[in-house]
Amino acid sequence: MAANIAGLPARTADNEKITINLGFVDLGHIDLLVQDGFYANRTDFIRTAIRNRLDRHADAIDQSLARHRLELGLRTVTRAELEAVQRAGETLNVQVLGLVVIAPDVPADLARATISSIHVLGALQASAAVKDALRDRIR
Repeated sequence: MAANIAGLPARTADNEKITINLGFVDLGHIDLLVQDGFYANRTDFIRTAIRNRLDRHADAIDQSLARHRLELGLRTVTRAELEAVQRAGETLNVQVLGLVVIAPDVPADLARATISSIHVLGALQASAAVKDALRDRIR
């Protein structure tokens, strides 16, 4: 099956909220840089720092993507796609660095019958029933 990679739809958040713990001195340093106008806010500083580190490791990331055969970006799994997979007597191995969205109209039994594994580095969006049906196949 051809990959279904595309830009993020308008209704889907394009980021995931995370929580980090920082020491008071590090936080103070960030606040000082924000106060002096180097960054708009703490989030701007943290995003910039993360992007700089990712850029520094770009070659290693590219090699790892190729080695692990991960799709990059948004992978949408639709009911029509799963029904076609089922008719063909095949199963899907979904491997994505980014976001996997299993369409809301996908029934849990269809997902269970047609998705043999999901490996996502990022986030998975699916109904609670589908996530429960695929619990042993998600890593």
